[in-house]
This record gives sequence, C-alpha cells and structure tokens, in this order.
Amino acid sequence: MKMTPQEFLDWESKSITLLAMSGAGKTTLSNKLPKHKWFHYSGDYRIGTKYLEEPILDNIKQQAMGVPFLRDLLKSDSIYICSNITVDNLAPVSSFLGKIGNPAYGGLSLPEFKRRQALHHQAEIAAMLDVPEFIHKAESIYGYKHFINDAGGSVCELDSLEVLENLAAHTLIIYIKIPESMEQIIINRAKLDPKPLYYRPGFVDEKLAEFMKLHDYQSTDQIIPDAFVSWVFPELFRSRLPRYEAIAKQYGYTVSAEDTAKINTEADFINLIAAAIAQQQE
Repeated sequence: MKMTPQEFLDWESKSITLLAMSGAGKTTLSNKLPKHKWFHYSGDYRIGTKYLEEPILDNIKQQAMGVPFLRDLLKSDSIYICSNITVDNLAPVSSFLGKIGNPAYGGLSLPEFKRRQALHHQAEIAAMLDVPEFIHKAESIYGYKHFINDAGGSVCELDSLEVLENLAAHTLIIYIKIPESMEQIIINRAKLDPKPLYYRPGFVDEKLAEFMKLHDYQSTDQIIPDAFVSWVFPELFRSRLPRYEAIAKQYGYTVSAEDTAKINTEADFINLIAAAIAQQQE
C-alpha cells in the first residue's frame, strides 16, 4: 500500500505490517503501542496456535512416549499434553522446527528437517493470508481502532507473490532496517543463542553442502546442530537484507531500527512513519 504522508495521518483505522529480521525490535515496538487501540497480530503466534498446533503437539507427545512413565499415562488417557504458546513465548514453534544434525544432540534427520520446514512454509503463508480477516474482526468484533501485523522474520523467504500482494493491499508495509552498526550485534547474539529458523529450500541446500564440505562430513548425522545454526546465521542474515529491501521498495517504506528503538509513544510511531513516507517520496 502506497500513500502520501497526509493520507496516512488521516487514515482513521490504520493497518500496518512490520517486516524485519528477528532481533530488529518488531515485537518490542508493537508492545509500545496502546493495547486498547491497537490489535497485535503475531504471525508466529497464529502459526503455532492454528496451522502447526497438531504437528507441535504430536512432536511433544512423541518425545513423551519415549519415557515409560509418561507413555503409560498417555496411553491410558490419564494425562493430556498442550502447548502454552503466547505472543511472548513462541518456544513450542521453534522446538518443532528443530535443527538438522546428530540425534544425540537433539538434531533432526535431513528428511524430517525438510518435512518440518515445508510445514512451516505452508503455515506462514496461511497466517499472512489471514491478515485481512483479522483486520476486519479486530475492529468489528473487538472494537480495536488500529491493527499491527508483527510478521515473522522469514516472510521474505516465502517467495509468495500472493502473500506480498495481500499484505500490500490491506496494510502499510514498514521494513525496519538494521543499520550496519547494529548488524554484528544481532549476528553475535544469534550465534551465542542459536535458535531454529525457517530457511528457503535452495538456501539450506546450498549452505548445508558448503558446511559439510568444510568439515568433511559424509552424513548430516555428524553435524552438531547448534554449530550449523551458528555458522549459517550470518549467511542467512546477509541473504535476507536485499529481499527485505526489494519488498519495501515495491510495496512499502523503510525506517531504521535505531529510530524505532527511540519510540516511546503512539505519536512517535505515527510521526516516524509519516516522515519515512515523505522522505521516500522525494
């Protein structure tokens, strides 16, 4: 969605998609907006509670069935398992995605890893296509004036024109760009605490082959899962930047993570976006 600064300021029910790499501050920014006025839609939360709910629970149950005490209780319906996913706690989604590598270190086989990646890909597309419906429900049912879509960092990896055009038709897309001065901080943080991520298939095939050649591995079972995730993250980070920028150039606008970090009020947020629209129209 493209508009003038004045059109944005006059827009009575604002709907905004925040697009950025994990760690850029999307969720932190969303949480600064007045909760009684802004409906916070989390793509990752929707994925975990709707589209991957059953696979996530199946994964947890499979792990529990490996413990005789829990297996007997589950088989006799004496206990049940549920995941406590919240907007601020998406660990079950990450745990399901998993990491490729040695099973002794919690790694997944290559076929299972790719199966879960494919499921996440489908789920993320579905969650983003749900945005217009939730914009309508947020206002008509719950009375929220505005809508913020906290999109997952891997939206740029989906290679789905339908998703981008859907978001652009119903929301103002704002790309939060991480300045060069912050890039290494984000990379170092991710390497110290390697988390499961979604990778587009071509990227993971290329980088996995490169990593295995580098270490002379003959099988993915030889890979230490955390080692691969830490090694590949800087490559993923750099590969995503031009994808984010291309989306922002065609469909939306760009703001700096340094500027969004300074936002304290709703007015700060609105003024920053209006200024970004004005600057990029010049």
